Amino acid sequence: MKYVIVLLLSSIQIVLFAQQFSLPNLKFTYAEYEPFIDMKTMEIHHSKHHQGYVTNLNKAVAGSPFENKSISKVLLNVSNASDAIRNNAGGHYNHTLFWEILTPKTSSQPSELLLKSIEETFGKLDSLKTKLNQAAMSRFGSGWAWLIVNEEGKLQVTSTGNQDNPIMDVVAERGVPILGIDVWEHAYYLKHQNKRNDYIYAIWSILDWGVISQKYEDALKDTVLISIKSDNWPELKAFHKVMSNTFHAAEKKDFTQIMDRHQELMIKAFLLKNSEIPVLTIDERVLIVKSLEKLEKQSMELNSFISANKKVTNGVIMKKLTAIHASFHEVINRLL
Repeated sequence: MKYVIVLLLSSIQIVLFAQQFSLPNLKFTYAEYEPFIDMKTMEIHHSKHHQGYVTNLNKAVAGSPFENKSISKVLLNVSNASDAIRNNAGGHYNHTLFWEILTPKTSSQPSELLLKSIEETFGKLDSLKTKLNQAAMSRFGSGWAWLIVNEEGKLQVTSTGNQDNPIMDVVAERGVPILGIDVWEHAYYLKHQNKRNDYIYAIWSILDWGVISQKYEDALKDTVLISIKSDNWPELKAFHKVMSNTFHAAEKKDFTQIMDRHQELMIKAFLLKNSEIPVLTIDERVLIVKSLEKLEKQSMELNSFISANKKVTNGVIMKKLTAIHASFHEVINRLL
C-alpha cells in the first residue's frame, strides 16, 4: 500500500512539473494561415519546435533557482541561468508572442495611441515597416527582429540572435516586445526556401494590430519594464566581476587571484552592502539586506585571515571563498 502511495505521489509531482510551462494553443488551424505561411510549416513550427522549447525548459528549470518562477522572472535574470534555460526560455517566450500577433482574418490598423507613437518615433507606419524589415534581413543566421517599448517608454526597433529577446539581462537594447518577427529558417524554409525577404513581407499581411496595440498599452505599465529600468545595479556587477575571477581561479587550484585581490573583494562587498537596492518591495529589500550583511562580514573575515597569516592554507581560503560565493548567489536568488 505504501509503495502504491509513493508511486501515486511521484506521478502527481511529474504532472505538476510538466505543467510549469506549456504549449499555447493557436487561435486558428494550421491551414488558415495560408497562403502567407503554409500549413506544414505552421504545424512543424508550433507542434515540434515550440513544443521542444517547452519540454526542454521544464527539464532545465527543475531543481534550479528558476523552478516555479514566471517566464518573465527567468528572462530578467537569465545571466544567472544555464544555456539550456536561456535558449529554451527565450524560445518559449518568443514563439508565444509570435503566435499571439498573427491572424489571417484581419485588416486592422494600429490603435490611435500606438499609431501616434509610431509617427512620433518613425515618421509613419511605412517607415516602421522598412526599419523592421531591415532589422530582420540584416540579422545574420538565426534570430528575431523586434518592436519594443524601451526603458524610456519609447518605441524602438531592435534585433537579437538565436532565441534571445529584449527582456533578457544579457541583451544590450532592452525593453518589452510588442511585435516580433521570427527569422529562423524553420519559420519559412518549406515555402520560401532561402528567400527570407518574401517571408518577411508576407508576415505584414497577417499581423493582428489589435493585439499589438493592446500589448503596447500593457507594456507602458508592465512591471517588467520597471524591472529593466532598475536592473542596472553597478555595485552588484562590480562585486560579481571580482568574485568570479577569484573564485573560479581558486576552483582550478590557482589562489594567486584571491591572494592579490582579497582586499578589493572586501571593498566591493562593503560598497555593495551600502548601495541602493533596486527591488520593488520592502520584504524583498529586507531579505537582500540580510544576505548582503552576511556577504560583507564573510569578505572582511577572509581579508583579515589572509592579511594576518604569512602562510595561509589553501583549503581554508577555499572554504571561506566558497561561503562568500554561496552568499552572493543567495543575493541573486533573492532577486529572482
